[in-house]
Amino acid sequence: MIDTLGYSRSAVARAAANGRLHRLYRGVYAVGHTDLSPQAECLAAVLACGPGALLSHHSAAWLWGVARWPHAPLAVTAPKPRRPRLPIRLHRARALTPDDRAVHECIPVTAIPRTLLDLAAAVRPDRLRRLLQHSEELRLFDLREFEAVLARSAGHPGAGRLRRAMALYRPAPFTRSGLERRFLELVLEAGLPRPATGFAAAGYELDVYWPDQRFAVELDTYETHGSHDSFESDRLRQENLKLAGIEMTRVTGHRLDREPQRVIERVGQLLAQRRLQLRGSAVDI
Repeated sequence: MIDTLGYSRSAVARAAANGRLHRLYRGVYAVGHTDLSPQAECLAAVLACGPGALLSHHSAAWLWGVARWPHAPLAVTAPKPRRPRLPIRLHRARALTPDDRAVHECIPVTAIPRTLLDLAAAVRPDRLRRLLQHSEELRLFDLREFEAVLARSAGHPGAGRLRRAMALYRPAPFTRSGLERRFLELVLEAGLPRPATGFAAAGYELDVYWPDQRFAVELDTYETHGSHDSFESDRLRQENLKLAGIEMTRVTGHRLDREPQRVIERVGQLLAQRRLQLRGSAVDI
């Protein structure tokens, strides 16, 4: 902003008249040209909204890299009410804490948890889940920071939606042994054949396996399948099992906790489908 750099009004007027300065907003000028990068446009919008203002909402999500460049007006959140500066979409928040604030690419911006909290009030649940996924992929997701923003923003219109979207990222409801035990209980309660556990086949130990159907279920928790290395090895494992004639599906602890009957119903359907496949193969031979 010009007034913070010590320029007099007359000096600014002369520089604007001879084309060295180009007015973007009141007190905010571009030097030499108006061919601004998106980041420069964002910074200009923040400066135009006064002390303590932050790039926010969809604009902040773009800056963090979790969303594409938005077509809507730039969004800025400021601590004090003031007249909106078109074409900026100005939001007011009087209770921003230091943890809600960040600087990214030299631009004051809402921290990623606050950014997604604000967006949670405006976007569809599936869109919010994708934004959370992107933040995790970019290693911007910290569960403790997201839990903290929810704790201090109980009345925020996006709090409930963000809390529901974050369910997948909270610690799994089962340990690995507990997950296996719960899965077997549900299988037997449903009247399905008792499977083997810890069965060795094709060079792998299978969590749950029906030898007659050559069908396996892998029981996943994030703690055992959350790294890039395990992501790759899991895919290779499934491919090798398929080449060995073993079909496999996966069940996560979160899914078993959320919809246990649906999980077991689908496992039963997959088992029945596998029986038909093997029966058809035997007839063809």
